[in-house]
Amino acid sequence: MHSRMPAVTQPIQKTPGVCGGNACVRDTRIPVWTLQRLRELGRSDSQLLEDFPTITAADLSAAWEYVRHNGPEIRDAIARQGRDR
Repeated sequence: MHSRMPAVTQPIQKTPGVCGGNACVRDTRIPVWTLQRLRELGRSDSQLLEDFPTITAADLSAAWEYVRHNGPEIRDAIARQGRDR
């Protein structure tokens, strides 16, 4: 008898058509660029966890890791926000 392993959800995902295809936390619509921008504006991790109760400390760690490895992408997404409106 074969048991199926549950699907593992990646902590950071890009889904075409969701949030403009930007990297988001798990299966939420919380873009990594939003978290990074709020962090730049002075929000602490504990404040972000209060602001976004559907994410965890592990999600934030994954987001910060994503930012470290994909800085230009995140900076561009933040810069586009003022231009796209």
